[in-house]
Amino acid sequence: MSHYLVLLRHGQSEWNLANKFTGFHDVDLTAQGEAEAKTAGVMLKEAGITFDQVFSSTQIRANRTAEIMLNEAGQSELFDTMVRHPHLRERDYGDLTGLDKDETREKYGADQVHIWRRSYDVSPPGGECLQDVVENRVRPYFIENIKPLLDAGKNVLMAAHGNSLRATLITLGVETPDTINDAEFPTGKPLIFEMENGEIKKRYFLD
Repeated sequence: MSHYLVLLRHGQSEWNLANKFTGFHDVDLTAQGEAEAKTAGVMLKEAGITFDQVFSSTQIRANRTAEIMLNEAGQSELFDTMVRHPHLRERDYGDLTGLDKDETREKYGADQVHIWRRSYDVSPPGGECLQDVVENRVRPYFIENIKPLLDAGKNVLMAAHGNSLRATLITLGVETPDTINDAEFPTGKPLIFEMENGEIKKRYFLD
């Protein structure tokens, strides 16, 4: 019997629009982000995917994306039982938080900023690298709380952030530290994993 894991990056946030490093800072969705969440809900409803459990971070942009999406999908009751956990938050960008990305490139150089953003094991000043997110937060949380539901054939939604979801791909074993840079998460676009008995059979974005 097929079941689903759906990974959903939050819709466009105010600091996505402003081109700022966001990380742990709590910002809301833009009007476009709200529209993206609605579209995600419509697509999931049309695909006939319903959920047994929803997980999110403790950050408002992910929480509101889940709420809007579930309302559009006709599954609003799941928002009341949604599990919010800090381990699913975005990566901590440390001293870069709140800085304009273009201005940061001008100050430190494009190569250095690229290393901070995309290197697996190099942290920005005062922040986390992706390896930290995988090993200290996402992997242990996923294995303890989400994997048992998937092994039991449940349908699970994770509404989170670009880097916590990229960490999930590594945890699932579908990407490695060497390939993860090529894995993009557009805002508000559901990534579907079709599964059987907890094993991944297909992976695709809903269009």
